[in-house]
Amino acid sequence: HPEKAWQAFLTVFLLFSDIDQGGLLFSVVRHITKARWSGPLANLAEAFSAFFPLSILLFLLLFIGQEHLFPWLHMDLHGKEVWLNIPFLFARDLGALLLLYGVGLLYLYHGLWFKLRTETSTTTAGGGIQKWLLRRWERRQPEAEAYRRRQMFFAILYALFFALVLSLIGYDLVMAMDPHWYSTLFGAYHFVKAFYVGLGAVIIAAALLQGSGRLGNTVTAAHYHDIGKLFFAFCLVWADFFYAQFVVIWYGNISEETSYIIQRTMAAPWNVLAWTVLIVCFIGPFLILINKGIKTRPKAMLVICSIVILGIWLEHKLLLGPAFDHSEGGLPVRLADIFDLVDLFVGLGFIGLMATTVGAYLRQFPQLLKAPTREVN
Repeated sequence: HPEKAWQAFLTVFLLFSDIDQGGLLFSVVRHITKARWSGPLANLAEAFSAFFPLSILLFLLLFIGQEHLFPWLHMDLHGKEVWLNIPFLFARDLGALLLLYGVGLLYLYHGLWFKLRTETSTTTAGGGIQKWLLRRWERRQPEAEAYRRRQMFFAILYALFFALVLSLIGYDLVMAMDPHWYSTLFGAYHFVKAFYVGLGAVIIAAALLQGSGRLGNTVTAAHYHDIGKLFFAFCLVWADFFYAQFVVIWYGNISEETSYIIQRTMAAPWNVLAWTVLIVCFIGPFLILINKGIKTRPKAMLVICSIVILGIWLEHKLLLGPAFDHSEGGLPVRLADIFDLVDLFVGLGFIGLMATTVGAYLRQFPQLLKAPTREVN
């Protein structure tokens, strides 16, 4: 059943792309707002950008499985063919991702100079990329004020492109799977969700690294409490956008709009999945994270954030599953058959890729994990 593998691939691709994009956004927001509480958490968040090149390659792989991924290929689109056609979709989404990732890497490039300017290419303990950057900066010493302005410019640009590009990806790779339904809030819902899981991934990485001793004492309970409050806040924002879409469609009661919601929240087996997503991604975290002490405990936050990210994966299954179910050979309609071993293997593969790329970044720039609490830039 190749269709199951491709559908599992798309679902996990969307989740892990959200994680790397949202992870870097934490550093960007911290820089724009001139926050000083994050310490090495911002450096850790930047490590998720190492997944950017893989994200592009994995996106291009979707082209191979197009027959199993886009139910509208053999539908009468009533004039929407201008927008929903494979060449234009892949061209605009690829261009958008390259633009977002390019701006993100430029932000990193300028920020790294402030963090590494006391190092030299001959004495650094970093990897080959760090040594190459240091040699480049040694040949032509950057001007601090110019780099500071450019870093702020690229930070603002990344935040803007983050909203625009993730809205486009949400429309093209999620909402358009049911081509006769639309929501004007769907783009915002998608990029808010990406920041939500990005924050969760940063917390997970910090807890794992601290547990292994690589972070030392640079991340304190206060850091976990602060980023935990931000994670809690975006739990509420995600739920607000979820509810805002639902209540407008429910109140309008237009058949073209309600069919999408009814199928995913009231029809079996998707209604069980919908309630699971709501409990795992909102009700549970909301009730637990009200407690201040929980947010200061790395192991507790590791478990909570992992469950939330798993819940967002289920949410992707909920949004995409019914659309695939209408295609030939699509997902079965029994709850027990919605999930398959292929989901597990694809998910583990992506976890391995993410861990490998983030680990490679941290090996290239090991001193960033020991950065002082107060940022130099």
